[in-house]
Amino acid sequence: MIQKKLNKNIVLIGLMGSGKTMIAKALAKKLTIDRFSTDEMVEDKENRSIVQIVEDKGWLYFREIEHKIVKKLSRKKDIIIDCGGGVVLNPENFVLLRKNGIIFYLKASPQVLYKRLKGDRTRPLINGPNPQARIKAIFKERLPLYNQADFTIDASDPSIEGPVAEILQKILP
Repeated sequence: MIQKKLNKNIVLIGLMGSGKTMIAKALAKKLTIDRFSTDEMVEDKENRSIVQIVEDKGWLYFREIEHKIVKKLSRKKDIIIDCGGGVVLNPENFVLLRKNGIIFYLKASPQVLYKRLKGDRTRPLINGPNPQARIKAIFKERLPLYNQADFTIDASDPSIEGPVAEILQKILP
């Protein structure tokens, strides 16, 4: 365990399946700081799953709630923010998250992501036909947005130790 005030947030972005939640939990434990998941907070606020929210009210509604949560979290310091994969679609989210945060893009190839997500019914973006093609399309669409992060971390390996160590190396002197 490391106890150090960063006066910054650690913000994790990346596509679904890139390991954001697992890496955020490991970092929170090592640094003994709080972790917040934008997706979990949306689900808690709405008292239902993202799949249900999107089915009932659509993506626009989901993104509005997500933005409000990003606004709230970006005012805090010394926390880890595990962002939903589409948080980057709103440019204002990036501005807010960067204000008090160091943004890490957890990058994994579409092939790796597909292997991790195959059969996962909790992901509304890939619940249709040909999820592999859908992951590739989303990856291609969002890559320029993810590349705006302060650091890119290779998250292809199934082990989270490498990305955790790399993030710690970047934030600790």
